[in-house]
Formats: sequence, C-alpha cells, structure tokens
Amino acid sequence: MEPATLPTLFYGVPQGCSFGSIVALEWLGEPYRLCRIEMLEQPWDPLFARVNPLMKPPALLVDGETLSESLSIQLHLAARGIGRGLGFAQGTRDYDRLTRMLGYLNTDFFASFAPLWLAYESGALEPQQEQFLRGIGRDEVVRQCAYLDRLLADRRWLLGETRSLADAYFSGIGRWVGYMKLFDTQREYPNLHRYLQALGDDAGVRFARNIEKDPHTARGTAFRGHVTLQELEPLLPRIQCPEAA
Repeated sequence: MEPATLPTLFYGVPQGCSFGSIVALEWLGEPYRLCRIEMLEQPWDPLFARVNPLMKPPALLVDGETLSESLSIQLHLAARGIGRGLGFAQGTRDYDRLTRMLGYLNTDFFASFAPLWLAYESGALEPQQEQFLRGIGRDEVVRQCAYLDRLLADRRWLLGETRSLADAYFSGIGRWVGYMKLFDTQREYPNLHRYLQALGDDAGVRFARNIEKDPHTARGTAFRGHVTLQELEPLLPRIQCPEAA
C-alpha cells in the first residue's frame, strides 16, 4: 500500500481521547499514519475544518473520506478487526455487547469527567464555582468507577477474557481517573485498578503513551510515521473551509 493511501488518524494532545484510537490501530496491526494536533495551540490551522467542521479530534482519513467521533472510529476499526477478535459480526450477541460497552464509555463514563475538565481548564471561575464543579464531577466519576469495579470482579477485560476495541477506547479515557487524583483507586476500586495496570502494560498502550510524549522517537508495530495537515491537503474532502477562503 502506497503511503498516500494509508489510513491516517488525526489525534489530539495532551490527554486526548484519541489516545484510544491509536491503541486500536496498533492492535489492528495494519499500516497507518498519524497527524498530530496540539489542542492547546490556538487558533488551529483552518485546514482542519476540512477534516472535521467541528474542529475536534480524533478523525480518521480512510479511502478519501474522513470519519470523526471516537465511537464511529472504534466501530469502523472493530469491523476490520473481526479476524483478530477485536470486533464482532453485526447481528451477533457479542456485537451487541461491544456496542453497548462503547456506548456506555462514550456517554456515561466520558461525561462524568465534564465538570472536572471545566474546572481544570477554566481560568475565570470563582473558588466556590470551581469547588462546586469538582464536587459534582467527583461524585459522577465515583459512580462510574464503582460500576466498572463490580463489572471487572470476574473478568479480565471489559467484555470478558479477551480484549476488544472497547478496551482500546477505555485506554484513553480511563487514564483520566489517575490524572485527576480523586481517590486511591487501588484501595477503593481494586478490580478496576488491576485492570488499569494490565491495560497500561500493553505494548499498544505503551506506544500511544510514548507517541504523545515524543512523536519523533516512538516506534509502533503498524505505525508508518507522521504527516502534516499541509501534506494531506490534496487528500482531504473537497469542502469549503470559510476560514481559509
């Protein structure tokens, strides 16, 4: 496959949920490229509006089209990874279990951190407002961690004894539990802690962690290098980008 035709993932740093899409691509084992988006550098290149008009990573450029939203990307990669046990045929019970778990992670779990990120990223809140948001966020995260801890009491991975792309997605957003330092996960949620430790030791997860820290030296199984937005411009969908007009 020629480099220009390789799937390309646009991933955001730091602490982006696109981390899980990098892990999914590594687990899939098919050649791909990455395009790095520094989310804290504003304003973004207006060319990214041709990737996703909402200006949010992740997005996957494949076969001349871009696919945005983590859930859609994970399901797309899961369909390509059925032979590797990462996804399942549509209409099967396992497929339903996978989509349910991805849906839960993409809504309930992800949303539980929204008040915490707002408190963390905003510089214009009064102390009482920040404390209020942190309290709401902590309560929601506790609820989700307690649910996952019960779920993982008798299974190794989110769906059972073998990993799926639900685990890949969780590798990106599950790390927020430790990042926010809300509680002692090992003491309060030992099953979740065990799972997070095992996930962190995975080679694909280690690669995604390294690529965030240093995009120039990290080496992955299927990774074929970085490419810039400008280099990708001829391959991007031909839609009008008002900012670039």
